Amino acid sequence: MVRNFVIGLLAIAVVATGNWGFQEREEKAMLKITAENNYQRAFHELAFHIDQIEDQLGATLAMNTRRQLTPALADVWRIVSLAQENIGQLPLSSVDLGKTEEFLFKLGRFSYRTSIRDLETDPLTDQEYETLQKLYGYSKEIREEVRKSQAMMLANGDQWVDIDAEMAASEEPLDNMMVNNLEVMNKSIKSYSETEWGAGLAAIDDLNGELKRALDGEPTSKEDAENVARQYLEVGEQATVHVSETGNGLAYPAYTIVVDDPDHETNYYMDVSVNGGEPIWFLQDRQIEEQEISLNEAVEIAQKFLEDNGKEGMQLIDSRQYDSIALLEFVHLEDNVRVYNDLISLEVALDDGDILGYEAKAYLINHKKRNIPDPKITSEEASERLNPRLDVMEDHIAVIENDLGEEVLCYEFFGVIDDDTYRIFINAEDGEEEKVERLNNSEPVYDFT
Repeated sequence: MVRNFVIGLLAIAVVATGNWGFQEREEKAMLKITAENNYQRAFHELAFHIDQIEDQLGATLAMNTRRQLTPALADVWRIVSLAQENIGQLPLSSVDLGKTEEFLFKLGRFSYRTSIRDLETDPLTDQEYETLQKLYGYSKEIREEVRKSQAMMLANGDQWVDIDAEMAASEEPLDNMMVNNLEVMNKSIKSYSETEWGAGLAAIDDLNGELKRALDGEPTSKEDAENVARQYLEVGEQATVHVSETGNGLAYPAYTIVVDDPDHETNYYMDVSVNGGEPIWFLQDRQIEEQEISLNEAVEIAQKFLEDNGKEGMQLIDSRQYDSIALLEFVHLEDNVRVYNDLISLEVALDDGDILGYEAKAYLINHKKRNIPDPKITSEEASERLNPRLDVMEDHIAVIENDLGEEVLCYEFFGVIDDDTYRIFINAEDGEEEKVERLNNSEPVYDFT
């Protein structure tokens, strides 16, 4: 009797173990399929976005008016951000893509800075057109190698999860034709000179290194990162959220998040830091419909968004409109002093008021409690250092970064000479002129409070 009972228990245990093993294999298989699908989607989207970059850069070479060139360059910046996100989602920890990432980073910054310039009064120089031509040439090289890798993968039936496993298991560089093509692509742009980008573009390694040091909070789980994404993007529980750890695309640990937006039939792309759970940036790429809200309404929406997400004490310093998109910049206000290093950029759709884009790297790197000194000269004394032709409209006290990378306290003056609007920073300690900027006349930002 006892013997039969024991045999029965053993039989049940064997069946249960078999079922458990079968379920484990099924779950692992499903996880592998899900991971592979995500990798394939990221890679095919990368190829698509690289195509778009090449097409848009080629188009800019034929444009001659600000009305066309400004939104075209702004679009290059948006597409580059999406391509960077795609690279970050691929399992390429053992593949050196540093130069490719550097190229995309600087291309994004170059196109952004050029797009926000008033190209009617300050058109592209011959050197900048030459830079655009070279960017177009390098984008073609990148596209060719990415497309070649894509064709090989489809022809051979290769899978990213297998390549990732091989790279992890091998102590030597992996001899894989697709991976080799990507490394060839990376080497092909190493010869691109640093000076051709113009001044002011720090290396991506420097920026990411600063961000890595700044993000020193407690580690965040994938579940917490998903909750952060839902909060920032204001999507409900019905929205599908995909969370994965970044690959070789970033020097700092972060979660790459893709959020389905069924209302607009598109996705949000987002990076949330592992340490501290801070949103670093997000972007939605969708067609914007006819404008329904004003630029001022967009500013109010953006201000409320920042306050709702813990970014209090932010003040608008710049606003521009491209077609039906508002591009806004906010800085932190500390003791009534504008701190320009603590910068957050936002994009707002003017059709329905959605926040399309958010970028907070500068804020995350620089934001801290400061011991801001008192000015050693008065505003009136600083104004005496201004061009006498400048008709001053307003002034502020601000902290900016000088050419040596040092934070300095300045008086900030907005004024007009003829038909041009300027922002001029005068050092509040010694009265030296630190910086002069010409602003876009169509969207000056004045605060008379």
